[in-house]
Order: sequence, then structure tokens, then C-alpha cells
Amino acid sequence: MAAVCCAGDWLLTVSSQCLTAINIRESREAFVFDCAKAEQKPKESENENNNDGGGSEEKGSDQILACAMSASGSYAAITDDSKRLILFRTQPSWACISTRWVVRRCTSLVFSQAEDELFVADKSGDVYSFSVLEPQKQGELKLGHLSMLLAITLSPDDKYIITADRDEKIRVSLRRSPYNIQAFCLGHTEFVSALLVHPGPPERLLSGSGDGTLKLWDYETGRRLQSFDLEQLGIPQSSDTDTKKRFAVSRIVSSPEGRHIAVQCERFPSIQLFEMGVESERLLRPTQKLTLPHAPWDITFDPQGRLWVLLQNKETNVILYTHIQGHWERDSESADLERASGTIHTQWDVFKESVGVESRFQHLYKVNFDNMASYLQKKQERLQQQGQKERKKRTGGNSPQSNGSVKKTKAEKKSEEVPPHCS
Repeated sequence: MAAVCCAGDWLLTVSSQCLTAINIRESREAFVFDCAKAEQKPKESENENNNDGGGSEEKGSDQILACAMSASGSYAAITDDSKRLILFRTQPSWACISTRWVVRRCTSLVFSQAEDELFVADKSGDVYSFSVLEPQKQGELKLGHLSMLLAITLSPDDKYIITADRDEKIRVSLRRSPYNIQAFCLGHTEFVSALLVHPGPPERLLSGSGDGTLKLWDYETGRRLQSFDLEQLGIPQSSDTDTKKRFAVSRIVSSPEGRHIAVQCERFPSIQLFEMGVESERLLRPTQKLTLPHAPWDITFDPQGRLWVLLQNKETNVILYTHIQGHWERDSESADLERASGTIHTQWDVFKESVGVESRFQHLYKVNFDNMASYLQKKQERLQQQGQKERKKRTGGNSPQSNGSVKKTKAEKKSEEVPPHCS
């Protein structure tokens, strides 16, 4: 799948094996990085991974699995299915400053607000911390879940690590001592696929799930404040009834000041917008739904509060929305948009490999088994067997109907054994 994020002057897009960084403020040449040409793992490291239980996975294809940018845009990171973690510096120009290896393939990345650490969550349920200031230092295990992690984020003050897993749990842990759990946010009925910590006080967390809901939490206490069924808000737009039953929230993003929230659901050509209230309770209010010409890959806000939407279409590959007089309007004349769209168009051979790719959430849903029919059938067979045993008891073991003969008595058997009298 393709993805997009924005920080500082840079709009970062990833698809297949390539990272493309586009400057949205200046007319500069885009930075392109191909993971297929990245540093390969030394054989010594491969042997160490085998000893750690990391050698059971098949060899990767260099597909990028996750990306992230630091708050100021000074750093960026990607991880691929070859278990590489690649760190970039963006100022004064883009440069790869380290390539490190992770134990398991990663699902989500996040930089600390202080930009001194990079946290990675992997599919085995572990979170590792990698130093940004010491780019060659190996990662340190911080915490673990019992199931696959799908999202990770940090509180704005870097006090808490917040993780979400396949088993519907959201865990809030202290960053400095992750074995101390502050709270659990429980209430989703399917895997938790997206997290967002609201930037302003009080402490608010938004979560999206495969159950098709968006929930708002007080993450320090684990108390649920709001829940929205996105199907009732009109997010799904499909005639396929099976598709309507199951859809996951794939992305939740916030404008820089935290006033506007955008929610994307996989496979549906629409974006639901919310507004965060200014009252002490700080609750969400649905405001507007954006209907898109094509299904989106990903969404992000830039530092100016504009909403970028990356689409699965070569000609209309990016749409830019601006908030004007209380309403979101499409901006088709921006020079920034023209620059970004032109760059993606020239790189479309990379992006087209992600068009129509199977959802990464498809195999994460619970499988419900209807075993009632099997139970009733086995029950009927037991009743029939019991009835046959009862009939055998009543007829002495064999019924005339079953074998066409009547069981002989002991006297009859004895008389047959005596030979006939000869005169």
C-alpha cells in the first residue's frame, strides 16, 4: 500500500520499494530512495537473528511497510519487509544516516516529540526504541503485547507510549518505565487499526478499528468519552453487502492546532471530518464528508492546516483541501499541489504496483464459526443410536425385522445336539 505524511517543508510518499520526498514550499528536485539498492544485512547479523528466533520468516522483497517523520520534519524513517530500519536526515539536504535491522517485520513507527528516539512496533507484539542521536546504536526492547501490534503513538509530552493490537486492546504505558501500565482503553470489538493523540489538553486519544467505529478516550484514565459508528455517518459507499459489514479505519489525522480531525476508512472514496470542541470536555462533532473521485491510499495534514489526499489514480493522484469560512473546499490552483502531483505522475511506475492491492487488514478479522447445524446433526445421530440399543434390549438383542431370524433358546439348541433315535 502507498502512504503519505507531511512535516516541515516536505511531503513524504512511499509506495512499493521507493520513498519520494517532495518539497511543498520550494521548487526543488525530489529526493528518491529505492530500498532495493539499500545496504544489505551482514551474514553475522543474519546468524544472530536466527539465534533470536528471527530467521523463520521468508526473505523480504524490500517492500516498505511503514514510514514516519519527526514533528519538525528534520528526520524521517522507513522500515521494509527485509527487516531494515532506515533513518534519514532532511536538513540541509536529504541523506541516509543509518541502516539498522529489526528482529521482526514492523507495522508502525513514531518519533518522540523531542526527536531523540524512534519507536517501532512489530508483528510479534514488541516495541523497540532506537536512538536518533546515536544512529548506529542497536534497538532496545521496551514492552510487549501477546498479539500483533498495529499502531503506536506517544503523548505530546513524551510521557506515555500508547499501543494498539489485534486483540482490541489499547495500552497506555509510561515511557520511562514501560512495565508500569497507566491504563487500558477497552471497548472495540475488532482489531484497533489507527491511533491519534490530540495535540491539545486535556488528554485525548482517538482510535479506529475494524469494527467500523471511531472512539474518543481520556487516555490517562482509560475512560471512553465518545463513540461514532462511521456507517451511520455514511462513510461506506458500496453496493457490496459484505463490504458494508466489514471495514476498518485506516487513518486518523489532525490539523496542527488540533481543531480538525480527518478519518479515512479503507476502500471507500470518502473522508469524514470532525471538529474538536473548545469547551472543557473537548468532544468531537461531525462536520463534513468529502466525496472523492477515487479510493484514497492515505491522508495527511501539512503545517499550514491543509488536507492532502493521495489517490489511486495516475491523472488525479493528489487532491488538496483548504478550510475556508467554515467549509472544506478543494484547491486546484495551488503551486504546491501542481509540484507534488507532477512528481508523483513521473514516478507512477512505482505507485501503480500499489493500485488495488489487497487490504492489510483483510486477514485480521475474527472468524465466527456456526457449529449449531453440526451439533444438531450429531445429536440426531446419538438419538438414533440410542433408539437402536433400546430396541435390541426389548427384543433380546436381535429383532426379526433386522436379520430375518429369531434367537433360539438354550433348550432348542440342546435338543438339536441330541442325535435322532434309531430303531
